[in-house]
Amino acid sequence: MLISGIAWTVVYIDCIRIGFKHKTYAIPLWALALNISWEIQHGIIGFHILGPSLQVVINGIWALFDIIILITFFKFGKKYFPKNIKNKWFYIWGILVLLVSFVVEFIFIVEFGRILGGGYSAFLQNLLMSVLFIRMLVQRNSAEGQSTTIAISKFVGTLAPTVLFGIVGSITMGGPNKLMLWTGILIAVIDVIYIMMLQKAKQKERLNEKSFLF
Repeated sequence: MLISGIAWTVVYIDCIRIGFKHKTYAIPLWALALNISWEIQHGIIGFHILGPSLQVVINGIWALFDIIILITFFKFGKKYFPKNIKNKWFYIWGILVLLVSFVVEFIFIVEFGRILGGGYSAFLQNLLMSVLFIRMLVQRNSAEGQSTTIAISKFVGTLAPTVLFGIVGSITMGGPNKLMLWTGILIAVIDVIYIMMLQKAKQKERLNEKSFLF
């Protein structure tokens, strides 16, 4: 859990750094909205049940990081929105995605409980994030707003809880969990593919820069 916590903190910090540097947002909107919803809801519920525990504090810090990343979305994301649609719909769409994400996260908690619901939704939204990172790379047709640090840290940050909850098992999860194991494996495979695609994109951009200089 410590490895996962450190890795995901690196992801968020570098997303903020590269977002302002490239004047873009570094996490796809749906993944970002689900993350914020998860962290806020589990932070509030966790504080109510456990008080200011370490995990509750970490959830709060992550929520603040994600809110800053969300600011980069609203500040720079309009350039990816269709030009023939009024700007107000960009903001309406962003808010709608946030509302839907809060409802989805709440349903997981109601249906499966705080522990299992939190675990299941975390792994499933992580899988969605992996797919959306590849989609973002393809749509932008460049490595803009993306970095190898983010990609590798996300991979490590998800692999660690996959081993913990999917193979080792925990008392709170009722032992090794197959859904988390196989979802984690799928995430790892897609993350490796994304890392390879990102490296090729960066290599192509470096070659283009060199040819432009000469």
